Amino acid sequence: MQKFLVIFFLNSLLSLSCFATQVSTDIYTADNNHKLLGSVDFQDTPFGLLITPNLTALPAGLHGFHLHQHANCNDHAMAAGGHFDPQNANTHQGPYGNGHLGDLPVLYVDADGQAHTPILAPRLKTSDLKGLAVMVHANGDNYSDAPALGGGGERVACGVIQIKH
Repeated sequence: MQKFLVIFFLNSLLSLSCFATQVSTDIYTADNNHKLLGSVDFQDTPFGLLITPNLTALPAGLHGFHLHQHANCNDHAMAAGGHFDPQNANTHQGPYGNGHLGDLPVLYVDADGQAHTPILAPRLKTSDLKGLAVMVHANGDNYSDAPALGGGGERVACGVIQIKH
């Protein structure tokens, strides 16, 4: 009986994933050249938003990774505005805290400049993404307000999230 229940549960999860909403966004350098670096996929799961980067040509290391409030990457990505904060939390506490919703887990870029490690944003779903931009920052993120915005620094890559309904 236990074996049957486990198989039933796994089949249920797999069938739910067939109906999960998925969004893919191209990511470009934030400079005026707007060179294509790859894409980021967003998919709803029962545990939150699964975010899968497929990026190249980035500096190795950890990078701040955020959702920004405007779907606009012009002006060296400054047109994207600040971090997505629909609840006006006005604090930077990371993806698992009670701060703004724009905080995502850090982006890991390997020694070859590639980012392919999926991350999970448990407080988000694809329906939250409409009208936003996804941003890669030059430095890591300490999920604190000191230094400002977790120390992510300069905006190095940006993508406009487009949801078609």
